[in-house]
Amino acid sequence: MPETPREERLASAFVELTNTLVRDFDVIGFLHTLSEHCVDLLDVAAAGVLLGIPLGRAVEAAASDERNYALELAGAEWDEGPCRDCFHARTPIDDVRLDTEDARIRWPHFAPHALQLGFTSVVAAPLRWQEQVIGALNLFRSEPGPLDAGQLHLAQALADTATIGILQQRAAHEQMTVIAQLQQALDSRIIIEQAKGYLAHRRQSNVDEAFTRMRNHARTQGVKLIDVARQVLNGTAGISLLDSEG
Repeated sequence: MPETPREERLASAFVELTNTLVRDFDVIGFLHTLSEHCVDLLDVAAAGVLLGIPLGRAVEAAASDERNYALELAGAEWDEGPCRDCFHARTPIDDVRLDTEDARIRWPHFAPHALQLGFTSVVAAPLRWQEQVIGALNLFRSEPGPLDAGQLHLAQALADTATIGILQQRAAHEQMTVIAQLQQALDSRIIIEQAKGYLAHRRQSNVDEAFTRMRNHARTQGVKLIDVARQVLNGTAGISLLDSEG
């Protein structure tokens, strides 16, 4: 099957990132979608997204793959890294080479770990709308050289569009406060992580494959990712998800 032209993928990304006024909005799935669009449309190897707790630390919410996910979790524990700095400074973090002395001084734990995972540089874009910043987007490269100006502009546009999507969903559901919604997302993440591990063990696959399978099943069935994870854990998931090779 021929690959969808980039222009169509770009248009589809912006449509998907603004289509949040739905009854069962899934913030975890939405942030994973943002990270996947970034990897697809930009010259980057991986992407991660942090949501911020007001007046508190940034807490990781999504990533494009498992190695980036583990790195972002570690960065949240160390309270350092480009997303953390971007969120608190409320401004973009320009291209930073991870093998420099400046990077090691700036992020003494994060930079060496990122290098070990094969990343060479990183930028961060705030999730912002007007004066409000709700998180940050990390973009990692594994090849030499920085992102060009056009790609940086597109990255910020994707981050801004996602922010608008999240904020308009929150405005439409005022009974959920920002902190409550974030806590719900973090609680969901724990369940999803458990389901990924269980499914990977059952199918004797890696967790990336298990997570992809769960997401594809959620999309096909028109249900939320967290509901699929609960089905996997409570034994109500179908054989087509648990055992088939499709």
